[in-house]
Amino acid sequence: MSKKGKSAIEGGNHAALWHGRFKEGPDAAAVEFETSIYEDMRLAEDDIKGSRAHVHMLGKQGIIPESESEAIAEELAKIAEEIRSGALQIDTSAEDIHSFVEGVLTDRLGDTGRKVHTGRSRNDQIALDERLYLRHAVPELQENVKTLIKTLITIAEEHTGTLVSGYTHMQRAQPVTLAQHLCAWSWMLKRDYERLSDAVKRIGLSPLGAGALAGSGLPLNREMVAEELGFDGPTQNSLDSVADRDYCIELAADFSILMMHLSRFCEEVVLWSTEEFKFINLSEKWSTGSSIMPQKKNPDFAELIRGKTGRVYGSLVALLTIMKGLPLTYNRDLQEDRKNLFEAYDTTSACVMIFTQMIATASWNEDRMNASCFGGHANATDLADYLVKKGMPFRTAHGVSARAVRYAIENGINLEDVPLEEYRKLSELICDDVYACLPPKACVDARKTTGGPAEVRVREQIAALKAFCAE
Repeated sequence: MSKKGKSAIEGGNHAALWHGRFKEGPDAAAVEFETSIYEDMRLAEDDIKGSRAHVHMLGKQGIIPESESEAIAEELAKIAEEIRSGALQIDTSAEDIHSFVEGVLTDRLGDTGRKVHTGRSRNDQIALDERLYLRHAVPELQENVKTLIKTLITIAEEHTGTLVSGYTHMQRAQPVTLAQHLCAWSWMLKRDYERLSDAVKRIGLSPLGAGALAGSGLPLNREMVAEELGFDGPTQNSLDSVADRDYCIELAADFSILMMHLSRFCEEVVLWSTEEFKFINLSEKWSTGSSIMPQKKNPDFAELIRGKTGRVYGSLVALLTIMKGLPLTYNRDLQEDRKNLFEAYDTTSACVMIFTQMIATASWNEDRMNASCFGGHANATDLADYLVKKGMPFRTAHGVSARAVRYAIENGINLEDVPLEEYRKLSELICDDVYACLPPKACVDARKTTGGPAEVRVREQIAALKAFCAE
């Protein structure tokens, strides 16, 4: 938009909202340094939504004429539509989104437009804008998390009988199934979803009307504004209302935990896609090659998600650091919250969507996964359990099984290949029925405790996760 020969700081309808106390504006470099418009742009429609609710209240309370209230609200609706359609471009020389919207409104309505800011400050205005934005942005991320869970359990349903070795310390531990492993990922994501829901609940109160810090001497109706905007009510302390950024930190922490989970998944994808494991085959659409080695098929997208986790952690640490020394109430340091919060949100949202597409298009090497359950004596615990069922104390059974493992290692065989006479030397409780409990499938089928890898239990998990996604 035209500046009519004046900068956003120097004067005119697009002047900085605070310029009246100053004879001259700051240096151009200072303006560039202190602007937040690039971060604020995504808040335009939420800023306008808050302003419309505010002027409706001003009119109903008789603070401004209702005819002017209606004119302002109507023009704000037009501005929102023009921004949405692209007919009105946000002027990046404006100090912030509040200044831009108010400047356009004043251009069009003159003194009537200047009444939009009656009874409020940019301090409570930005606190409102952020909350409004997050109340619709976070649920969008949550829906993407649910989509990922649905993708994982769809794959799990096809692999309830696909055996794969479970690991502790990256050593083969006990046989499980691919379905159970994917359900484990899904339960982590379910907790992420629930954490985000809890965080959104804590931004359910409207800060508008808190003013700069001490409320207003005008007869504002904060409850009316809160109700129109869909909040549960107004915040209870005007000082806290403008100084609070707990919700930014909490959400950044939630994003960090979600990214930590994605990073762990990606670490396994990277390992599983190697020739050494060869459990998963990523689609060529979600792999890259090498500039020098023609044979390479690299899991770059999994690696990038793993790497971007650090960026989200960085945003969380930045927010904590910004807030750690701030006295009440508003300090300009708080302007830095949006860059970090939005960076964390954008990165997390992109990673969830990319991981979903990457895993949905992958194929699974069932033979290779099944083979991982043989060797490594992953059925040693099952041998101990067999003896426990015969009445032997577990610690004693553990020792018998350990000696059996030693014999198998020394003779280059698996536990299921140890001759019965050798087993009998270790314990007379061992009979030929021991061989029925040692195959990997038998080990999996025996683990029917809640949450275990037995198919009946995994299908219960899948059903529970499906029910969650349908809520």
